[in-house]
Amino acid sequence: MTRLLTILMIMAGLAVPAAAQDAATGDAAATEAAPEAAAEEDDDDDDEEEEAAGGEGVYQAAGKFDFGFAGVLARDNRVDLAPLTLASGQPVAGGEYTLKSGGYYRIDINADGSQELALSGGDFFRAVWVNEVVINDIELRPMGVHSLEFDDAGTASMSFIAVVPGRYTLSVPGSSGETQQAVFNIQ
Repeated sequence: MTRLLTILMIMAGLAVPAAAQDAATGDAAATEAAPEAAAEEDDDDDDEEEEAAGGEGVYQAAGKFDFGFAGVLARDNRVDLAPLTLASGQPVAGGEYTLKSGGYYRIDINADGSQELALSGGDFFRAVWVNEVVINDIELRPMGVHSLEFDDAGTASMSFIAVVPGRYTLSVPGSSGETQQAVFNIQ
């Protein structure tokens, strides 16, 4: 009995597109039978749509921002933030960062190699869209990031777009001091 109901439901679902095609074919036949009446119906609102669309059939999305040809990821739109420092006994950041949702940012993370250190912050990385991470002129375009770890001295540059408003931290795993974290406030 259950199989029969399942088959009937599938057949009914498949019949709906066929019925819609038949209805469309019927509309086309009615249009051919009375082309003048159909032309009058179609002409009623075309002029208004063309005027609203610019008259050429081109639809332009008038946005709040004019980012230019390259869009939001153009270098002109990017803001360079103060770098983060990973060094034994040194503060990670000089202060809190205030970011705008939708803003494009780049931050350098410098490690002096005095100790194997990482920056972890899954909440922060889920609140931003990471465009790329550059390490030794190698560009990584990750789908997701949870942490960045430095075994030796070096610099990693990360560019991202702030998305979700809130207060987020990047911190050295296992540390409890306030100086061992960078706080990002996304507005």
